[in-house]
Amino acid sequence: MSQFNPANFAERLTAAAEARKAQLARFKPKAAAPATEFVSREARLEAEREAVREARKAEKEAAKVAKAEAAEAERQRLLLDEEAQLEIKRNERRERKSAQKTDAQARRAARLAAYGKVPVDVQD
Repeated sequence: MSQFNPANFAERLTAAAEARKAQLARFKPKAAAPATEFVSREARLEAEREAVREARKAEKEAAKVAKAEAAEAERQRLLLDEEAQLEIKRNERRERKSAQKTDAQARRAARLAAYGKVPVDVQD
């Protein structure tokens, strides 16, 4: 039969108690070392929001500048187009006036020729 060995039993009790203490120690909260550069959650979120605001502001400003540049380019294009249209109209008017003048001179020459006079200022 087995023999009672009190020394072994006592050692087993002590070992079991130490094992329980070790298991409990694992679940106890440990003292945390303070962060050297601690930033609160609110401050971090506010910094992120501010960065988003700045990015949106920059996007809006860039869009505004691009829109202004496009409007200026369109205005310049229309201005050049308007000047071209005016130049075309001026040339057409010059040609029409020249044709009218030539026609008037021809009619005057014909009228004078009908009377037997030769016009002096007729150009060929």
